Amino acid sequence: MRKPTAKSLILDLLLASKGRPLSAKQAIAACSIFDISVNNTRVALVRLSSEGLIESAGRALYQLTDDAHTLADDVAAWRTRSTRVRPWDDSYIVVQAEKLSRNEAKQQRARARALLMLGFQPLNEHLFIRPNNIEDTLETVRARLYKLGLEKEAPVFEARGFDAETTHRIATLWNPRELEGNYALLEKKMRTWLDRFNSLEPEVAARESFLLGGTAIKHVVYDPFLPAEWINVQARERFLSAVDEVDQAGMRIWNGMWASMEG
Repeated sequence: MRKPTAKSLILDLLLASKGRPLSAKQAIAACSIFDISVNNTRVALVRLSSEGLIESAGRALYQLTDDAHTLADDVAAWRTRSTRVRPWDDSYIVVQAEKLSRNEAKQQRARARALLMLGFQPLNEHLFIRPNNIEDTLETVRARLYKLGLEKEAPVFEARGFDAETTHRIATLWNPRELEGNYALLEKKMRTWLDRFNSLEPEVAARESFLLGGTAIKHVVYDPFLPAEWINVQARERFLSAVDEVDQAGMRIWNGMWASMEG
């Protein structure tokens, strides 16, 4: 688990704040837990503001900008992601995307992130595919892709009836056993931490909850949520339950730290 930068830490704290602003004092205190200096913290606040990711919410208070919320809101919805999985009808969702030029590197990154966050894998240079088992409708998936950065000219459609060879190749685009191994490994780490965090010093508990929770949540955000025909859903649910428990414990720890600062 890597030590966060001042910028990533501040953004993650704002993401977890559920719309509440973050004070400069809180940012400095949080960064100090990770041995990030006051000067580096202040520089990060200035840079995030100049990059259009945060804005003033009052005297020495900061909040995410509307542009930052576009991605942040989808990431923050990780808690409900598993509830948006439905039984698979053997069809697929396909995105047709044209090759972008070197001058379109920013759009390429946005496209790649959108596709990865929704579990798509490349079938060939122009087609990206995933099982059609997420969200209630194709339109919901299409809207999320466009919101996250896929260019609106890219068609998003349902497909079925692939030949046997292509169907087999599609199934090899993901590695269910690797996903299940990650579920088990991370669940074990989280259960071990949950058994001991109450005995830790508050700052140590805050640091560990941030690092462990951040790693686990990233796995949820980028999990393809494969259908039950391909993966052990019970293992995934146990992992998600542990992530939620660590997240709840982390919020209590950090809220307690903020309260002690105000007192």
